[in-house]
Amino acid sequence: MSKRAIGAIVALALSAAAAAAEDQPVLSGNIFIHDPSVVVIEGTFASFATGVERAADGGTPRTKSSPDGLTWTETGALQGGQPEWIADALGRMPPNLWAPSISEYEGTHYLYYAASTFGSNNSAIGLMTNDAFDATDPATGWRDQGMVLRSHRSDAYNAIDPFRIDTEGGAWLAFGSFWDGIHLVEIDPRSGKRIDDAEPLLIASRHGGAIEAPAILEHDGGYFLFVSFGHCCRGVASDYRIMVGRSDAVTGPYRAKDGADMREGGATEVLASDGRYRGPGGQEAFMGPDGPMLAYHYYDAAAGGRPKLGLAPLSWDAEGWPVIGPFPEAEG
Repeated sequence: MSKRAIGAIVALALSAAAAAAEDQPVLSGNIFIHDPSVVVIEGTFASFATGVERAADGGTPRTKSSPDGLTWTETGALQGGQPEWIADALGRMPPNLWAPSISEYEGTHYLYYAASTFGSNNSAIGLMTNDAFDATDPATGWRDQGMVLRSHRSDAYNAIDPFRIDTEGGAWLAFGSFWDGIHLVEIDPRSGKRIDDAEPLLIASRHGGAIEAPAILEHDGGYFLFVSFGHCCRGVASDYRIMVGRSDAVTGPYRAKDGADMREGGATEVLASDGRYRGPGGQEAFMGPDGPMLAYHYYDAAAGGRPKLGLAPLSWDAEGWPVIGPFPEAEG
């Protein structure tokens, strides 16, 4: 056998070993969820999700808690209803608040959320903070801090689906859905609010096509931008799929494995529909007890298309790209 052939076999074996991904865990309990955001505090998991439309609680974000990330219990919606500033800003109170995203900075937890209605970019992103967050009781202790970002019908972007990332150079808020795509704006790390005169920077686009739910993970000297392509909220007909691009800087440019620019529609597929698991998306990256993970929802074809929680440990292939294992064979 030639040295070239041996080298190819060795390279292939190393690549396969590096790409081996951990199995996705089987989850049980109350895992009905949409647009999940997950945080882990001393081994206890807490999740936040889009509120229930026109519910008695005002459609505020809903929460769950888990002692191990496997068995989940509903812990209720954030109390107090929707903040009054939303109706003043948008001219109406939306049926519910969307896609909450939790993060932490110097002991304070920040919860960003979106106020909008389907098909409109008359939208706003708001912020709540919690100085004594308890993962076993995630619905309590939040104080609203008002509006962070606003989009109008005349804007090219849509101020929904917020995600915060803190870097050595500062803090950034990714956001966006449809319109001209996904943007990034600099924020003050302590207040969590947009820095004066900071302009949104385009980092991913499908030129009006279906792209939303940005989440950025820093790993091994690079930044990975996860997004959802396709459409949510259609039950088993949902065609969400999770895509990713990589950059050397948080501000981009983000590129797919083949080098295609995400601002021009490029991206590499990470997870797509298979069997009962339809339309995985609405994802967020977070740090689990053993490393980075991805939280997402999918529509369960075995349960009438109800949206449920998925949690996936992230592995990395030989070229340093994220890999997700197969869907669980069973589910609680």
